Amino acid sequence: MPDKQKTIPDNTAVRVALWRALHVRLDSAPHVLADEVGLQLANPDADWRQRPDMDPQFSRSFRASIVARARFVEDLVSEQADQGVTQYVILGAGLDTFAQRRPEIAANIRVFEIDQPETQAWKRQRLLDLGFGIPEWLRFVPVDFEADQSWLEQLKAAGFDPSRPAVVASTGVTQYLTKDAIAATLRQVVTLAPGSTLAMTFLLPMEATAPEVRSGFATSAKGTRASGTPFISFFTPPEMLALARAAGFREVRHVSASELDERYFSGRADGLRLPGERSFFWRALRSGSREKCKLAASCR
Repeated sequence: MPDKQKTIPDNTAVRVALWRALHVRLDSAPHVLADEVGLQLANPDADWRQRPDMDPQFSRSFRASIVARARFVEDLVSEQADQGVTQYVILGAGLDTFAQRRPEIAANIRVFEIDQPETQAWKRQRLLDLGFGIPEWLRFVPVDFEADQSWLEQLKAAGFDPSRPAVVASTGVTQYLTKDAIAATLRQVVTLAPGSTLAMTFLLPMEATAPEVRSGFATSAKGTRASGTPFISFFTPPEMLALARAAGFREVRHVSASELDERYFSGRADGLRLPGERSFFWRALRSGSREKCKLAASCR
């Protein structure tokens, strides 16, 4: 019989989807991100909210970080679409639901979701079963990373136009990759057309996180080890920016927790916010190839 674990998303992807739904169920409006489609896709047991990782207090900082990073990327995609960018690439898409929740943007661009073949086959079937369908502008790009397939080559085969700019998002992925693999991804992105933008998150080292969230950090790390997908790469903001510059990016910016707090959590009645400045695990790195190509003789 086939291994059941190969036919469903990994635990991390499901947990992210549930935290996003939990934000809608527990936290006050206006919601930073309103997403319960992922909950429909995951189709958890009826008692999913009783899971230890769904505990309202334990998950508070995690769900704030999860919805902040997603909203940041979606705002970026909307902004770039208004400027004429028509391609959006999601690395490690998991149970991402942008295409289903934001068709007013997605239908005017082309969305490419990159993930493992088994996960994509499962997600495609779930979308069909739930009646969402697979619109022409949504492209699934199965990539077997264990077989060293090039995601960029697979992306082109799926209809991606390398001569046109794109937004590329990699959120919640780098902590599971080696630093060499992350650097290789950055080098591939920097070859994209002028006007392209990358948004990437990364995990802070334990010692760089605020004391009040270290217990949650340790619990999360233990859970990922137990599920076979341990955290293996950590960066301080200067280290990540240096890695991006070494890959060829000329303009890079670290988006701090305080900046995201001001943008998305200011004045909330429920007091929901990101944890302390140095404890925002999911740091965002935004870097545009447009600036690089103004300075360089060639974008390649």
